[in-house]
Amino acid sequence: MDVPLPFVMEPATRAATSPRTNESRLVESAVAGQVSHPIVYASPYRVGRDGVLRLLPGTGGIVLNRRVGDPAVGLAADHMEAGVSLHNNGREVVGPRNGPNQALMFYACVGNRARVTSGPAEGAEGTVVGKHGGINHVIVDFPPHVKRRLVIGDRVQLDAYGQGLELPDFPDVRVQNLSPRLLRRWGVRTVRGRLLIPVTHTVPAEVMGSGMGRSEGVLGDLDIQLSDAGLVRRFRLGSLRLGDLVAVCPLDYRYGPSRRPGTVTVGVVVHSDSKVAGHGPGMTPLLIAPASCVRLVCQPRANLALVLGLRRSVAARARGARAYRF
Repeated sequence: MDVPLPFVMEPATRAATSPRTNESRLVESAVAGQVSHPIVYASPYRVGRDGVLRLLPGTGGIVLNRRVGDPAVGLAADHMEAGVSLHNNGREVVGPRNGPNQALMFYACVGNRARVTSGPAEGAEGTVVGKHGGINHVIVDFPPHVKRRLVIGDRVQLDAYGQGLELPDFPDVRVQNLSPRLLRRWGVRTVRGRLLIPVTHTVPAEVMGSGMGRSEGVLGDLDIQLSDAGLVRRFRLGSLRLGDLVAVCPLDYRYGPSRRPGTVTVGVVVHSDSKVAGHGPGMTPLLIAPASCVRLVCQPRANLALVLGLRRSVAARARGARAYRF
């Protein structure tokens, strides 16, 4: 028997309160990286799931004409990170050689503040808007005039704050990659023992692709495959935007992503679509919860660009998206 996940069009406001957190116990650390150069592998061709070879720009670098709030689907790009991509190129003599970049990936949380510390744009501030696994980039949004002044190789330092965040009244809810700043502005509320979480879309777990099988959930993202035209239409996945806060059901991302009935993972869309088999818009996890303690709220404005005040307006989202039914 299918049990519907509670999903309402507007948030209930009666007796709604902000969830309690352990923010006073968190540790804030400085981590840094360099603005990365785009990467092209041995062949620039990408083999699509339809058998077509494509030549498209991809990950890394500074994307000058796209940013959070813009469409994630339908662009002439593949896995585009619509912002400034950071990678720590340092090498460590203690532990793994890539330890500095692993630390950048782990410590960074969505909503953290970033500051340019070298080059023509020194002193400019931005916001962490995602983490892209595999390529291992942290993605930072800066205003367009700042991106035009940034130079490949410029250093950017983050005020990393959020790993270890907990909701004491919801011990079964796991928080990952989520800064207290974003949680406060997101509009997550508690009503009658449930968390009300604003999202733009619900996504069925059966369309999740690249990233499944990883052993952790704090170093990257999981791709939403758009190869099933029927599910794309049913759940309006063609209207996904960079920065959209979405719920994947049923998905448990606590120890790496796996399909688990009765569990919901809410995350943020961090990179654009891909025609490569198993790939699509990427989602970095933020909250993992039992469905019994969650009520999803359909809010087209649940996008980082608006929630964090990074932009005044974003791309329109198609209405009428259906909620997932377990």
